[in-house]
Amino acid sequence: MAFKEITAKELEENPFRMIADEWMLVTAGNEAKFNTMTASWGFLGEMWNKDVAVTVVRPQRYTYEFIEKEELFTLSFYGDRKDIHKTCGTKSGRDVDKVAEIGLTPVFSDGTVFFEEARIVLVCKKIFAQDIKEESFIDKDNLKWYPEKDFHRAYFGEILKVYVK
Repeated sequence: MAFKEITAKELEENPFRMIADEWMLVTAGNEAKFNTMTASWGFLGEMWNKDVAVTVVRPQRYTYEFIEKEELFTLSFYGDRKDIHKTCGTKSGRDVDKVAEIGLTPVFSDGTVFFEEARIVLVCKKIFAQDIKEESFIDKDNLKWYPEKDFHRAYFGEILKVYVK
């Protein structure tokens, strides 16, 4: 593995650019079965005296089944490799083998899975999950993102490890 482990506080990347501009893969599962999906919403920060990453997943996404079942998930970043995100953001792992189609190399480590092609990987342990609910919106304009009322579930993950290349 060509990764170097650092602490979350040593990560010098701008999380706004990483998530909003670069995007990420949210991956959960194990060696027997896993899935990954593109995400461009989430955040990194401090919560409950822990380094935390938050991502959101809609219940109809195949990855939802895996992130619900598993204790760990990973968030991984690939620079300008939008080809990865095009496939992982438009195709379902229920229907196609996205990993084979893109040519990603799974790495099974730390009780979860990520990909050798990533430039940054956050290994996260689920510590909190909550459904986003319509009645919780203060700024109702943001409901425009949910025309079908298919609200995300937010997953807070304690960042256990950070791998960089």
